[in-house]
Amino acid sequence: MAKPNVLVLTGYGINCDEETKFAFEKAGAKADLVHINDLIEIPKRLDDYQIVAFPGGFSYGDDTGSGNALAWKIKNNFGIEKFTEDDRLVIGICNGFQVLVNLGVLPAIDGNYGQRQVALNHNDSARYLDRWVDLDFNGKSPWTKGVGRISLPIAHGEGNFYASPEVLKEINARRLVAARYVEGDICRYQYLPANPNGSLENIAGITDETGKVFGLMPHPERAISFTQLPNWTLLREQYRRAGKEIPEEAGGVKIFENGVKYFE
Repeated sequence: MAKPNVLVLTGYGINCDEETKFAFEKAGAKADLVHINDLIEIPKRLDDYQIVAFPGGFSYGDDTGSGNALAWKIKNNFGIEKFTEDDRLVIGICNGFQVLVNLGVLPAIDGNYGQRQVALNHNDSARYLDRWVDLDFNGKSPWTKGVGRISLPIAHGEGNFYASPEVLKEINARRLVAARYVEGDICRYQYLPANPNGSLENIAGITDETGKVFGLMPHPERAISFTQLPNWTLLREQYRRAGKEIPEEAGGVKIFENGVKYFE
């Protein structure tokens, strides 16, 4: 089976592109870094890829709001239908999630792509946060099958998920919540609250109704190896004393593997 081709968007202020590319390659894909200007010049390049990834960072310096300038750059040059047509998967991580929300690609209730329906506001602490969180994943999406509960790092200042009561009701009714912050081992280990930013109903990630477009604030590309976990030394001793094999990977890699397996 040929490896799926992944387009990892790069450009002004995006700074998690190399890690995202590495994660997809570790999962078995072939990944390319493609600059936003190159994509605008030749939009048909998207036709060569099965997966499109919007990595984390601070695109265009977040000058007009996180992810907003890049979203408008895309809208003004070739629209959003190129990302949602055909049998293609899309993932947005942190700033990439913010871009997809601003594009109106998520949650796109009733297929209304291009209409902004939710927001990622400033953290309720009014501070940039860099820490680990525990998450429960809904397995409905191709991206989240079998992921279950894992721990991932966050690094953002605008991750506070908001939707109107009417939109939130539809998101829940259609099971579009892909991940929620929960109280788990990492939070207890750090003595920190489960919900880091004030997100409504502890929402950390959502999908569109097809499940093929997925956005989340935590960074799975920063949790693909066991030794990236903040408590890996403790876990190592626990595995040893229980006579269990020490794992090499962390939970984040499963998300990228799911994207690759979808095309097998």
